[in-house]
Amino acid sequence: MKIHAFRLKRGADLKKGILNYASQSGIKAGAILTCVGSLSRATIRMANATVTNDYEKAFEIVSLVGTLGNNSAHLHISLSDADGACIGGHLKDNCIVATTAEIVIGEFEEYSFTRERDKESGYDELVVGRRAVGASDVS
Repeated sequence: MKIHAFRLKRGADLKKGILNYASQSGIKAGAILTCVGSLSRATIRMANATVTNDYEKAFEIVSLVGTLGNNSAHLHISLSDADGACIGGHLKDNCIVATTAEIVIGEFEEYSFTRERDKESGYDELVVGRRAVGASDVS
């Protein structure tokens, strides 16, 4: 496993920043190992919901988990507010970093993660493929 670590600064979009980093780094199969930081704005989709919720207040990032690769991601986030109350769900665009977001990604170089529409779930679901180690990818 190859490890990537980077930091997003104030004003960055958390999801877009992660996807941009993964794309620029050529990550075809990765997992969020850890993320700590804070948000000033959060946009998340709750479990089994079709709409997103927007929040504009200070949050600590308690947890960020998920898979990413080939310019796609499935990420879940947990946030806590000033009272310690937690919310969580699917990370969407427009989650804005307040002070910092320190992100560590594990890259699985022998795999390729893609997403395909699953007829049963109705969502784009993970498809795990194998890559030849050291193979050159054409994007």
